[in-house]
Amino acid sequence: MLLHETILCAATPTAGFGSIAIHDLQTGSTLASFKQTSAAPHSTAVVPSHERQGGLLFAAQQDKSILNVYNFQKDQVSSKIVLPEKLSCIVVDHSGQYCAGGTSQGRIYLWEASSRVKSASFFSDVFSQVASGILYNSWDAHYRQVTVLKFTHDGAALLSGSEDSGVSVWSVSRLVDDDMQNDLAVPYCVLADHTLPITDITCGIGTFPNCRALSSSVDHSVKLWDLSSHSLLTTFQFPQPISCLAWEMTERMFFAASRDGSIHQINLFRQKEDQSGGHVVEAIGGKGVADIFRVDNEDQIKARQRRLISVGEPVVSLTISLTSTLLLAGTSTGMIHIYDIPSHQLLRSISTHKGFSITHLGTMLKPPDLVGHVSLSTHAGASSALDLIPVRHVAPFQRMRDTKSREMHDVALMLPVHDTIYEDEGSIYASEALLRDHEFFVQPVASSGQDAVSLESKVNELETEVSRLREQLGTAKGLNDAMWGTVVQKIIGKEKDTEKARGTNADNEHERRRKRGRTDS
Repeated sequence: MLLHETILCAATPTAGFGSIAIHDLQTGSTLASFKQTSAAPHSTAVVPSHERQGGLLFAAQQDKSILNVYNFQKDQVSSKIVLPEKLSCIVVDHSGQYCAGGTSQGRIYLWEASSRVKSASFFSDVFSQVASGILYNSWDAHYRQVTVLKFTHDGAALLSGSEDSGVSVWSVSRLVDDDMQNDLAVPYCVLADHTLPITDITCGIGTFPNCRALSSSVDHSVKLWDLSSHSLLTTFQFPQPISCLAWEMTERMFFAASRDGSIHQINLFRQKEDQSGGHVVEAIGGKGVADIFRVDNEDQIKARQRRLISVGEPVVSLTISLTSTLLLAGTSTGMIHIYDIPSHQLLRSISTHKGFSITHLGTMLKPPDLVGHVSLSTHAGASSALDLIPVRHVAPFQRMRDTKSREMHDVALMLPVHDTIYEDEGSIYASEALLRDHEFFVQPVASSGQDAVSLESKVNELETEVSRLREQLGTAKGLNDAMWGTVVQKIIGKEKDTEKARGTNADNEHERRRKRGRTDS
């Protein structure tokens, strides 16, 4: 099944090694686990399996200048990349082409993880991923530690947040331009309105710069920015510092979580009554710096309670499912809670990583080359299903900029194999299978205790209960019949005795009248 959503999480202990795990969203069971990692928040990145290339996982170690690289076909570390210095956060763009890392000194590194190359074959054009590890740029972006890095959805811009309370937007095309390598990196814009360290950044849908961004800070605020105009649209003020954000895909609402265990749902649209008495939908905010939406306003206590989810544990990671119907919250105690967004009902809790901290949480489709779960369409002559999806190669990242190697751009290229044909996801997806998988994909997640095993046991219990009730009903019916028969017999017997007594009395009365007549005569 291709449309099978999974949960990707990173569990980090206070000391020692943790793991990166993939769970089934419907049942919560563990599908795969990747060991020997200890990644801080915002230090785990994923490149999904796509276009005949296997997926990758990147985890920057919080106690050393090492980047662990995993592939989905092996549950151990695939390679360890030595970094120029210890990274405080990393991010990979959606295509897997660029990898950026921030440091505690405010410096940002930008590497080429892989690039997309088109080569013509006899049958069709083939797109391959090449790995180089070239260090495109490294620059002093902030005065203090870089806490979070995020690419826009098209990968054209990089957003960085720091403990210096600033959010900077960097144009990737300017960062990789050969003519600008000797110049100081100048940001596209600086979003400076927070007063305390930045905790999280999330980008909306759209091509840069025609998109919006959300940023959260320890100063109890979440700010909505318009990147095209470099302006602040709205400030949302909360009663607690916000630790992480999750923005719904259609940008109708976002969720802001804090370490006191509360998750606030903020709707960006509301209904308003117009002059004619009808209802119209209008956007919330958008009036600039002076537009402040206070979540703790006394006039909005009831509305806030309806939009508040109380987890009861410090929330450190947050994400929304691909169908935008489920909210996933990871806590500092290792719990993953799954909530239904419309009703805020807790559907399931995954306690596999209890005692750890969930430093990364995300959802993705189940990789076709996942270790232990390979399900591919192969032709005769293929030696192994894994051979049809080769492992994506990752070259060691450069620790210093080398102009000569960049000009030569030596890369490792994996050529397509022509003797075995791999049917890509799109080519093997029949309409019947697509409809079946889509029905399973969008179905609601079962609540706790209602997975496959518990559901079968529940059915058996209900069948046993029905049989017992049928036996009791038969017994009760027999008792009722016996009681009814006894009562009827008693009533009929009494009626017969009454009639007999009446007949006897009538005979006696007749005899007395006859004797009285004789006496009178």
